[in-house]
Amino acid sequence: MKKYFMVIVFSCVVSSSVMASELVYTPINPSFGGNPLNGNFLLGKAQSQNKHKAPVVRKSYAEKFQESLERAYISKLVREITDVAFNEACDVAVDPSCEPSLFAEDSIFVSGQYEIQVLTSGSDSITVQITHLETGEITIIEVPRFG
Repeated sequence: MKKYFMVIVFSCVVSSSVMASELVYTPINPSFGGNPLNGNFLLGKAQSQNKHKAPVVRKSYAEKFQESLERAYISKLVREITDVAFNEACDVAVDPSCEPSLFAEDSIFVSGQYEIQVLTSGSDSITVQITHLETGEITIIEVPRFG
């Protein structure tokens, strides 16, 4: 009996020194309140597991050159439309060094699959009509004139 009593006393002493605390969940993912420094680590893990790769489209030098020319041409069209809209187009008769405007009258330009028609005959606005040549879809943009 003395043995049992000693075992009970020993277990009471040991159990009283053991402290317990509540369990607190801390999320890992920063999207759900976790540490924001884990974001790069989790993104790296996700990318390493990703099996899908974007297809690589290789363009020839001629295709790149054509696209560059089209971008430059469209940029010039936009500048000219803006100059005409703000009445900033230069007059060759006054300043011979300036380039003549592309829009002295209504103009039609073809670029790839699109036909761009610029109508400047209206006194209060410039109308740009873009037609997709294959589908026939038409987009009309009206730019008001200022000045």
